[in-house]
Amino acid sequence: MSTSDQVPAGADLFDADLVDAEVVDAELVEAAMEVARRYARGDNHTVAAAGRAADGRIVTALNAYHFTGGPCAELVLIGSAAGQGVYELTTVVAVGDRERGVVPPCGRCRQVLLDYFPELRITVGQGSRLRTVPVRELLPETYVWADHQVD
Repeated sequence: MSTSDQVPAGADLFDADLVDAEVVDAELVEAAMEVARRYARGDNHTVAAAGRAADGRIVTALNAYHFTGGPCAELVLIGSAAGQGVYELTTVVAVGDRERGVVPPCGRCRQVLLDYFPELRITVGQGSRLRTVPVRELLPETYVWADHQVD
């Protein structure tokens, strides 16, 4: 199956029944969408993220917008996970409020997620293009902070 065919054509923002479970963690996407539906309010909280822990648990978070550059949902997710004793995430997805669907991580989040979890997979795309890819694929010519530290 090619990456452009991982979710059947005609799928809107997300339909769990149309997702190939081996390619996209539908439960994870639904968890993020539920947090966005229930808790995203106004302009301060507009994106939800969900992460799958190595032990199978799902951790969720919301962004905290602030004009000084408040953290994205993916960065809040890292702290939320640690606060629950989760130090290894295997997959992350972010979704927008108002049923905007999956939102790809910004450049800062891509770099931070790579530094924390080099083997992480990120769900990206919309409709028929929803897929999960290694975080390294989202950062060409990847800089890995840990590789440049002096022991």
